[in-house]
Amino acid sequence: MKKPLLIISAAILLLAAGIMAATAHSPHPSLTQEMNWSKSRSGIWLGMANNKLHWYKLDKSARLWASQDGKEWQEITDGLWQDKEGRQLKIGEGRLWWTSDEGKNFMEVPEWKWKGPKGEWYKFDAKWTLWVVK
Repeated sequence: MKKPLLIISAAILLLAAGIMAATAHSPHPSLTQEMNWSKSRSGIWLGMANNKLHWYKLDKSARLWASQDGKEWQEITDGLWQDKEGRQLKIGEGRLWWTSDEGKNFMEVPEWKWKGPKGEWYKFDAKWTLWVVK
């Protein structure tokens, strides 16, 4: 009777230790290391629209502009762009929002951070200044 109980207890301890070890080595940068943010010199970030890469920037009124070549810019009236996971992002009501259901439900982006299409990290501060991870 004591032997099976001892074996079960040892198995539970080993399982718990394995779970703790696996979570301690998580590859997500926000969990394992401090991200090194720096203010973007250009205020331009890379995003997606219609499965194509675009450059994006905000004007002083926080309106969104996009360019495919970095030279000719057009205002994006719906204010949407996509991140690496395909979520649509937009600025509205003084906040950064995203949706993963084609715009049916928007949620505020945590810490106003998102991952660009090539895996780069971006975020906005309260004054809509763009920050990037270096």
